[in-house]
Amino acid sequence: QVQVVESGGGLVQAGGSLRLSCASSGSIFSIHVMGWYRQAPGKQRELVAKITRSGNTNYADSVRGRFTISIDNAKNTVYLQMNSLKPEDTAVYYCKVESISAAAYWGQGTQVTVSS
Repeated sequence: QVQVVESGGGLVQAGGSLRLSCASSGSIFSIHVMGWYRQAPGKQRELVAKITRSGNTNYADSVRGRFTISIDNAKNTVYLQMNSLKPEDTAVYYCKVESISAAAYWGQGTQVTVSS
């Protein structure tokens, strides 16, 4: 069984920063990609950023230059440093772990609220 656990969400004022962490454990064969997605009320879940084990990254246009994703392969952990936060960044942030066999595992989500 695979566990994906996010942490680090919270309430912050516009312009502030937060750092999200996501740790994966359990019987996952080989992690290929780890990423962050978010879902705001009434909207579809969308990609925020993702990173491969080799360090290749992909960012949504709305966060590029403000958010940084990084990975610690030894710990099967991915981080999302979020700077210059805006009220429109408010959402539940989910971590997704994809194995080399294309199996995907989601965390339970962590709330990020940015006040104006």
